[in-house]
Amino acid sequence: MPLNEVPSFLKSLEAYDGDVRTCFALRLMILTFARTTELRSAEWPEFENLKGNDPLWRIPAERTKMKREHIVPLAPQAVALLNELRLLPGSDASPFLFPSPAREGCLSNNTMLYALYRMGYHGRATVHGFRAMASTALNERGFRSDVIERQLAHQEQNAVRAAYNRAEYLSERRAMMKYWADLLDTLANKKLGSGLTT
Repeated sequence: MPLNEVPSFLKSLEAYDGDVRTCFALRLMILTFARTTELRSAEWPEFENLKGNDPLWRIPAERTKMKREHIVPLAPQAVALLNELRLLPGSDASPFLFPSPAREGCLSNNTMLYALYRMGYHGRATVHGFRAMASTALNERGFRSDVIERQLAHQEQNAVRAAYNRAEYLSERRAMMKYWADLLDTLANKKLGSGLTT
């Protein structure tokens, strides 16, 4: 999805009449650009310091594609979203952010994708595509590619560099995630058809 379509998408998401947790999942996906599997099976104990200055989501190695722990700095908007999500009925009955009666106990693999279809984005957007959208927008705005790639949890080919980079760039990534969330807020408040001037 090109960034100039985001204002329209965010308005559609705000008006989404499906399950409220699915809406929260899509919003959190856009804010964190995590992988779908990592988000849908996220558990509350993975989130740290939500009331402090440096909140983060620590995704354990066994749940990541690269099989190594991934740290996601959380912008204030993501923390606010998590706090809202925690207040939904039944949130204390499961360790999952997005509990489901399905076999896995959490949101199914296709739930968010089908929500996009219901919103009219079949063939126009995928859940995974939010990662590419964020990467493109942040590269265009001058953020260092190493910082963006680390935030996307892309595999570093050099083993020594990979070990060194495990949590490197955390302060830069935190600033970048705050910038991204603020940009999304700006886009959400734009009038449709007014153009993109960010």
